[in-house]
Amino acid sequence: MERRVVAVVRPPSGGGRRVRVDGRDAGRARRPADVAELLRRAGIDPATMTDAGTVEWRGGGPQSWR
Repeated sequence: MERRVVAVVRPPSGGGRRVRVDGRDAGRARRPADVAELLRRAGIDPATMTDAGTVEWRGGGPQSWR
């Protein structure tokens, strides 16, 4: 089964990163744990947050917050 990107983590801006899930705003994350929580609330396994087939990180990966 082919996986598709369902979440986009926007580049760092204003002290955090916007997260969109299925085209809808899921919230702002200030650290990787926040991204995991936003994914969990959207019904996505947080363990997939580093899976490029599920989550697209723009402007750097989970280590980029500035």
